[in-house]
Amino acid sequence: MLRTLKETSLALLLATGALLHSSANAAPPPPTKPTILLVHGAFAESLSWEDVIGRLQAKGYVVVAAANPLRGLRSDSAYVANLVDTIPGPVVMVGHSYGGAVISNAAEGKHNVKGLVFVAAFAPESGEALGELSGKFPGSTLGAALAPPVALPDGGKDLYIQQAKYHEQFAADVPARVAALFAATQRPVAEAAFTDKADQPAWKTVPSRFIYGSADHAIAPQLLDFMAQRAGSKHTVVVEGASHAVLASHADQVAALIEEAAGTN
Repeated sequence: MLRTLKETSLALLLATGALLHSSANAAPPPPTKPTILLVHGAFAESLSWEDVIGRLQAKGYVVVAAANPLRGLRSDSAYVANLVDTIPGPVVMVGHSYGGAVISNAAEGKHNVKGLVFVAAFAPESGEALGELSGKFPGSTLGAALAPPVALPDGGKDLYIQQAKYHEQFAADVPARVAALFAATQRPVAEAAFTDKADQPAWKTVPSRFIYGSADHAIAPQLLDFMAQRAGSKHTVVVEGASHAVLASHADQVAALIEEAAGTN
């Protein structure tokens, strides 16, 4: 009986050693795809990413479409930065419109962020306010499309686009039905989003890519080009005739650029 126990113990010991040896020499697991973190802009919500999300998920990406608070650049950036900290592994951050300023601030110092994609988006320099930056070049007609500001209890103001003007101003190249849905579900943005000063931008250290439409009425295409060049964009895509809602009207091209950012440095 004692010999049988010893033989069994020896067999288990040899099997365990073989298993450990096999594990030590096994090939490392293939790298996982980065998580794609999408951040919507002002006068929109996460629904605006619907077509992009579907394309990325079909390719096997985990996608998180953040609910951008739209309360101010500093607080929104802090919120998204905290969200990044909850995501294991590499992350590609994608911002639309005002969301570009948010990801630029939020990604600073985050070592798991491997790329930034600006979709018709702001990419401010440190100390710039988006309201001032918007006036750098002519072409935006956003101001005339806004409804009267809504006063907030803290003394601030909420801004939103008049629904009757939303299609032409924000999403001229998407079907009227989709534009009407976007207009009805838009979330107002606090005026502080355009008056807060940007912090040190992550685009100075994180590889960045830009895509925007040549017919953007919300952010002047000339300004978008200026910001892309200033950020040292690794790949800039200008979609001829596309509106500010290029993420909805040309989801294939937006998703393709995000995939590019996910696969290369």
